Amino acid sequence: MRIDSLDIHRVSMPLIYPFRTAFGNDEAIESVFVRMRSGGQAGWGEAASWRAPAYSPECAATQFVISRDFIAPLLLGKELESGMALQEALAGIKGNFFAKAAFDLAWWDLHAKLRGAPLWKTIGGEKPVVDAGADFGVMETIDLLLETMGKALADGYKRIKLKYRPGWDMDMIAAVRAAFPKAVIHIDCNSAYRLSDLVMFKALDRFKLAMIEQPLAHDDLIDHARLQAALETPICLDESITSPAKARQAIQIKACRWVNIKPGRVGGVTNALAIHDICRDAGIPCWIGGMLESAVGASHCVALATLPNVKYPCDIFPTSRFYRQDLGVPAMEHCAPSQFQASDRPGVGAEPDMALLKACGMEQVELPRNA
Repeated sequence: MRIDSLDIHRVSMPLIYPFRTAFGNDEAIESVFVRMRSGGQAGWGEAASWRAPAYSPECAATQFVISRDFIAPLLLGKELESGMALQEALAGIKGNFFAKAAFDLAWWDLHAKLRGAPLWKTIGGEKPVVDAGADFGVMETIDLLLETMGKALADGYKRIKLKYRPGWDMDMIAAVRAAFPKAVIHIDCNSAYRLSDLVMFKALDRFKLAMIEQPLAHDDLIDHARLQAALETPICLDESITSPAKARQAIQIKACRWVNIKPGRVGGVTNALAIHDICRDAGIPCWIGGMLESAVGASHCVALATLPNVKYPCDIFPTSRFYRQDLGVPAMEHCAPSQFQASDRPGVGAEPDMALLKACGMEQVELPRNA
């Protein structure tokens, strides 16, 4: 397909309440949307790198600049017949995975629409209904967390993910396990700890967690391998897996037993599919993570969650969990308790509400400028 035009939007989507993690508290999610046109059809991609370079070295402001000034000129007017062709066109740009991802996601949405097929079928998904888990950030009190968890488990959620950071750690997980001795629970450290915290991590083995997600530095593999060798509890890598090459290396040195695939973090659907296949062939199960995207980005996550090596309930949320109104339409809604269904419409099945896109907009550009 020939890339005729590109629209790039940076937006700020207010949350219902702050989302608290080991790398800070956010009251809104900053995200970048890309509309890619070919002929009379358009595809949409979204990658939310957030306001500050805390989860990764990227943030939405730099993502927008890289997208406008460096990525778009490499793609405009080009014939791109595959996601790999798009990735190869961008190979000269180092890193900037979220920036690349928004374009890659838009390409796949456009590609599936031109084929007249749903994205989940286009990428080889097995079944449209996928499992989702419940996630909880740092709360005001442990009692409030226990109350909220109890409601989620009663609603049928098959697993619980808990943000874990200094000051909200061992006492919290001990109280949770005492209250819910049989629940499937894992913790997400968001790179808050170091190998010198080994004693604390060994103490976590007694809580029989499903996994410990990204305990050490965001760009580390070596220390994760040492930590995994010392623990019974599986380690899941998130921030450290930014490419298929990183996934291969992590598996080779036994740095983890699970991999979380976030399409924004790894550069899009193309690389997500490659990482999925590398993990599948190595016997490492995967699950799909998200960055609190609108329904546009979340629908790409649903499509990826239909892949055969996705073996754990994914980080996919109903709109009402974080937003009063979804910038994407249709909004994210459960099809059954703790489940979502991939759209059967051509493409990913979701697009921005243009009025909300404008209302939440921080900056935008249309390329070519007379498009």
